[in-house]
Amino acid sequence: MQQKQMNVELRSKTGKGISRQLRIANMVPGVVYGKGMDPMAVSINYRELQAAMSGSGGQNNLITLIGGGSLDQSMAIIADLQRDPIKGTYKHVDLHRINMNEKLRIVVPIVLKGTAIGVKEGGLLDLGHHELHVECLPGNIPDHIEIDITNLQVAHSIHVNEITLPEGVKIIDNPKIPVVSILGRAKEEAPAEA
Repeated sequence: MQQKQMNVELRSKTGKGISRQLRIANMVPGVVYGKGMDPMAVSINYRELQAAMSGSGGQNNLITLIGGGSLDQSMAIIADLQRDPIKGTYKHVDLHRINMNEKLRIVVPIVLKGTAIGVKEGGLLDLGHHELHVECLPGNIPDHIEIDITNLQVAHSIHVNEITLPEGVKIIDNPKIPVVSILGRAKEEAPAEA
């Protein structure tokens, strides 16, 4: 898991008008919350927020907050990111302050490895889930969960309980749910001639 740094500024004023002014000044309004603390309104430079999410970890990168009074040197992850539906720009960010010794639940993307035998035989790949819910310590957050589909045949699936996980990571989704399948009919053998 990648660790990033990001400057945050505490702000006392909140509301739509203030948020609009921050966005015009190339800042993103946000809030930091966590166990044992009151939520704190912050503002973050747009480019610094982009940099904090760069790399393979994306929103799951661990972020060290710099500045921001009592938040200085706190560890956080991005809990929610609101985007403008048309422009795609960041409108608001929720940061979850974390304790490195306490497990947390997050969503991790799935990456498929290889080309399935079933696809080569004419089957159709069906990725039923693009991400999985996992529980782990913050230092063990995987960038993604890789699933090798090379030996997957037509009319077969890989279920949650069949996925190999990094050490210290536990999937909390239903273990019987199929994650990836190959759709289509298995080839029928020609009847033997009499």
